[in-house]
Amino acid sequence: MLILASASPRRADLLRMLGIPFTIQPSNVSEDLDVALDPASHVLKIAARKAKAVAAGYQKEMVLGADTVVSLDDAILEKPVDREDAANMLARLSGTTHQVYTGLVLIDTSTGTVHSDVAATQVTMRQISPEEIAGYVKTDEPMDKAGAYAAQGRAAVFVESVSGCFYNVVGLPLVVLWELMTRVLGAPPVSMFSGGDGDLVTPRGS
Repeated sequence: MLILASASPRRADLLRMLGIPFTIQPSNVSEDLDVALDPASHVLKIAARKAKAVAAGYQKEMVLGADTVVSLDDAILEKPVDREDAANMLARLSGTTHQVYTGLVLIDTSTGTVHSDVAATQVTMRQISPEEIAGYVKTDEPMDKAGAYAAQGRAAVFVESVSGCFYNVVGLPLVVLWELMTRVLGAPPVSMFSGGDGDLVTPRGS
């Protein structure tokens, strides 16, 4: 069984889309920004912190930690603290190309093996008018999103182009996840692709 060390409903939805069985166990660890780290190192550090905190409570499961940030000119834009902060972030992103980084850490608790990777996606936004920003912020959709927008939501009309994994922008780079799970299991996870019943194959050596 996969344990998702995250309360993100978007990550849970993507796992369900793939047909991967999982349970949710939020880590509740600190996600404070380490200004000394570049964005890729930051997301990997937080993802590892989440995964390790949850993995301590399991012995035969895979535990997945994930963290996503938006970066503009190497400055990390986290989740907005209020509507004004959200509006300011969107104004900064308007008409620019920025990066979305997601760090994934997958721990096989039966062996203690840790597998990790970082996905990076380039996102270009069109020019967004102040009226559009104000209207979008009023929906409160930006409030729990890194960078103050949801590319899979109403902010889709702001996104001009995406270079790289779109699902990384949502919060879970699926190709990277698939590769990490394949490393742990020794074979690709059983899913809807093979018409399986949703069970995961048994990791080699377990």
